[in-house]
Amino acid sequence: MRLYILILLFIITITSCVSVQKHNRQISKLHSVKELSADVDELYSQLQKYHPRLYQYKSKVVLDFKFDSLKQSLTPMNSKDFYKKTVQVVSQMGHGHTGITPPKKIKTKEERKLYRRQKNNFNTLDFEYLNKQLFISKTKEKDGALLFAEVLKINNEDVSVLTKKYRKIFSSDGYNTTFYDKVIGKHFKKYFYRDKGELDSISLTLQIEDSTFIKTFRTILRKKSTKNSLKKKSDSIKKDATRKKPVILSKLERKKRRKFNKIHGYNYSEKTYTRNLSFIGKDSTVAYMKIRGFGNGSYKEFYEQTFQTLKNRNTENLIIDLRYNGGGRAAEIRDLYAYLTDKEFQFFTKSEVKTRFPVLNSVYTNTNNLFSKIVVGIGSPVIVAYRVFKVKKENNQLYFNYKTKIKEPNPLNFKGKIYVLINGYSFSASAILATYLKANQRAIFVGEETGGAYNGTVAGFTRVHDLKHSKVRVHFGLMQIQTPFLQKPDGFGVKPNLAISPTLKDRKAKIDPELDWVLKDIVSQ
Repeated sequence: MRLYILILLFIITITSCVSVQKHNRQISKLHSVKELSADVDELYSQLQKYHPRLYQYKSKVVLDFKFDSLKQSLTPMNSKDFYKKTVQVVSQMGHGHTGITPPKKIKTKEERKLYRRQKNNFNTLDFEYLNKQLFISKTKEKDGALLFAEVLKINNEDVSVLTKKYRKIFSSDGYNTTFYDKVIGKHFKKYFYRDKGELDSISLTLQIEDSTFIKTFRTILRKKSTKNSLKKKSDSIKKDATRKKPVILSKLERKKRRKFNKIHGYNYSEKTYTRNLSFIGKDSTVAYMKIRGFGNGSYKEFYEQTFQTLKNRNTENLIIDLRYNGGGRAAEIRDLYAYLTDKEFQFFTKSEVKTRFPVLNSVYTNTNNLFSKIVVGIGSPVIVAYRVFKVKKENNQLYFNYKTKIKEPNPLNFKGKIYVLINGYSFSASAILATYLKANQRAIFVGEETGGAYNGTVAGFTRVHDLKHSKVRVHFGLMQIQTPFLQKPDGFGVKPNLAISPTLKDRKAKIDPELDWVLKDIVSQ
């Protein structure tokens, strides 16, 4: 038995090595025009078969022409160059959850080992893009001198050239424009590496006030910690009487901390909480709820505790901050809205789909491993039976009953005044929540138009597919998710009652103009 397992592991290892080599050769070689043309047809076919609103913002005639023109422009090229041409067509469709990514080279075991030992402090920087200015918004290392420095060039290439290029590789929902600047800033490093690859050295030309200088970030090996160095460090701590002793929590305290982190959705990499509640303003009477996303943590406990606190304190004003909230779970925003209304409501309408089994279509793709397919395959009879009652055909259109039941307001529902802060990165689920609040005139909105569309978005279950020859990966939603409220014209986000956009000057002065306006408005009541 042991010999059989060893042989099996050896076969898996050899197969894996061959697979890695084959993949890397596949994406680096020049593909023929015939192969790339087949990949274009495969891409368009996947979208036509599964995407429920493919022609919502661009007509079939227009998209047919764009894909045909793409095929006509092909020459022999590698996968990365093919991606660069293809992404400019996909990004023009106007669907924020639809996109493609280039294939990555798979590292060998030795390369992965070396990569883990390396570091580049460029990766510790966060960026923001405001009013055509890219600047460093956060430094995770102790280099505060770079904070709010404007980036003029990267490796002698103008930032304006890079941002113009990166604007063409993703899309907002519809015709919205505020989404682009926010995404370019937040994901600048990702797009830069996707464009340039891994670099040993990255030089930034920076400007602070009237001073311009160059800061170079190099990839270096991390320092190894040895037992002797650790011992010396611990000895030095013992000798330093002024140094604070590390806080040692009791078992009960550790348990409380874990529960708190879970409820608030602690992000260990960013060292921030997804959900926060604080009291600000005059006499700390204004409730300020910052929600960075609707993804992790036990949100039900957080909202129950939050609105019980608001009731106990007789809070009259609530600020919900959805800026830079890219979305997440649909169930969470529906449950949250139950705390913001005193009327029963239907949060979602029936979702348009192209097939009767969107769950299976999201799993049975060429990107999922065999184990995932087997697990779903075992449960597929139950899924199929369940979906028979969930998916109905009306007027030749398939609809999926996704959380369409009438929901009662929560007994702890907040009856005071609500302000919502939004910007271009308020997307997907956060834009849908904003739509419902705006349609019911339940809140005053301050900031920028949301990046997510007022009339909903194609999201829900996601299908991911690798094109046969280039291995370029396409991903898109399988359901049109929307509230009962629609606006004309289609293709725009939730617009604020008061439009305010921050500037680099505001960031340097640590001014939050949107929040400041709300607090002043509350005082003036």
